[in-house]
Amino acid sequence: MIQIEQVDLTNKKAVNEFVQFQYDLYKGVPQFCPPFYADIKLMLNKQKHPFYEHSDGDFFVARQDGKVVGRIGALVNNPFNQYHGTKKANFYLFDTINDQEVANKLFDRAFEWARARGLNQMIGPKGLGAFDGYGIQTEGYEHHQMMIMMNYNYPYYVNLVEKLGFETEVDFMSCYLPVESFIIPERITQIADKVLERGTFKILNFKNKAEIRKFAPQIGKAYNDTFINNWEYYPLSDAEVKKLLKDLLTLIEPALIKIIMHEDQIVGFLLGFPDITPALQRGKGHITPWSIVDMLITMRQTKWISLNGAGVLPEYHGRGGNALMYSEMGKTLHNSRFVHGELTQVANTAVQMRQDMIKAGGQPYKNHRVYHKDI
Repeated sequence: MIQIEQVDLTNKKAVNEFVQFQYDLYKGVPQFCPPFYADIKLMLNKQKHPFYEHSDGDFFVARQDGKVVGRIGALVNNPFNQYHGTKKANFYLFDTINDQEVANKLFDRAFEWARARGLNQMIGPKGLGAFDGYGIQTEGYEHHQMMIMMNYNYPYYVNLVEKLGFETEVDFMSCYLPVESFIIPERITQIADKVLERGTFKILNFKNKAEIRKFAPQIGKAYNDTFINNWEYYPLSDAEVKKLLKDLLTLIEPALIKIIMHEDQIVGFLLGFPDITPALQRGKGHITPWSIVDMLITMRQTKWISLNGAGVLPEYHGRGGNALMYSEMGKTLHNSRFVHGELTQVANTAVQMRQDMIKAGGQPYKNHRVYHKDI
């Protein structure tokens, strides 16, 4: 018999059990990159995670003969609903054995939770923040997960949620980019050169993280304002921007950060991150002195790069900013140690960016799907 229990977030054992299930479920899967235990526990901490300053969520486990066989989080993002005029709930941290009954009962409990709050649609997987990773993976299971920027799951997840009546909301494509074939078209290079000649924009280069930290508030504001027309947008709180920047700075290599300035304002950015997946896999979700050293060494040695986070403020679209960013990144990559690249999570609504990256040598090789269902 399958039973659904709400996790007592004040009970350390219950929280640990919820978090541990994913690690046990994916033990031995070479493509899986374990998240940090501390990061997932923070998602369940209503006193510390900035999401809960304005929104709410609860978490549930499915038990069979006393053993955890599935889990799910049900969330409501109040600023998102207020901004878009919607009544949506999110699901996240959904993991289960390959059993339709387990999935059905987990979602039934999440639907019940949402309806009790006057919500009429469930969407997900969609987490508490912009870098929690969107969607259920639907293609590219043979490729390694790009750190913890996007989720990894077994193929059977797709059947479980679609049999529940979930339909596609948005797809996020990831492209493989062989650096040797990452060739910026001459037309783009010419546009970038003209932009620099006109002096409309300038590129801000960084030598170290200390320099980046000086611009952190401006970068955070630009990040928040850039995606105002995206489907997932909502105005981030100051605490959420602070957490976002802290997460970004952890993995940043200064040479891979391309910032566009217009006068004294940051108006665009393209972010590159060294892929430290092997170190994260060796760390198995734990942060220790050795795992930190391992991550730092891997950052300097890795041949993989993830490009994740690119945008120009809407009022500066069509003025050559994108061309300038891609041109500068191309120059950096062709004089670097990197051999392999991934353009991580580009929504199917970002038509121009998808086309630009495919023209530059990108090969679509993974897909993550966010689903929705009226409840």
